[in-house]
Amino acid sequence: MTVAVVDYGAGNLRSVEKALARAGATDVVVTADPKTVAAADRVVLPGDGAFPDCRAALFGVSGLGEALDEAVMRRGRPFLGICIGMQLLATEGEEYEPTPGLDWIPGRVVRIEPGEAGLKVPHMGWNTLRAHRPHVLTAGLDLGPHGLHAYFLHAFHLAAADERDVVAAADYGGAVTAIVARDNVAGVQFHPEKSQRLGLELLANFARWRP
Repeated sequence: MTVAVVDYGAGNLRSVEKALARAGATDVVVTADPKTVAAADRVVLPGDGAFPDCRAALFGVSGLGEALDEAVMRRGRPFLGICIGMQLLATEGEEYEPTPGLDWIPGRVVRIEPGEAGLKVPHMGWNTLRAHRPHVLTAGLDLGPHGLHAYFLHAFHLAAADERDVVAAADYGGAVTAIVARDNVAGVQFHPEKSQRLGLELLANFARWRP
């Protein structure tokens, strides 16, 4: 079962690859080849940096956008976006300038606006997660205020148009979207490859996910 980690020059690829393997995924391939992505059994899209830059890099690789659409939208393969890879699921991002996303999970990527004095942006560090609804990716995870922590590093988050697409949120002077999912598409704003037990358990759930 091939897990394609998409290489478009904008992600912590080797750490994601190693974390997936530790979580039990087999045949993990880091690739920029559209044919490999289109044929994969699961697809992971990491992302670090600014939304417009990542979007440009992704669609700057000939055939890669079409390959993602083939694997995820047409063939229904399980998909996981990480950090900016999650944000790219939105309809549009507002970082620097309005930039279209994949529009797989309708919504806008907006700047975090903490409602408490002294909370800095970017949001960087460890946070617990609050479940909004059950999902396979969070099955068995110890969530809630006394649960496991996830590692965040971001200034923007996905404000979903439909609250039912939000699986979990973090509290950072207000709700910050942490996990979204719709059908076979999911995304996490935090870095599971850096989130120790929580991240490995989530990736193990992704490796077993059959939407």
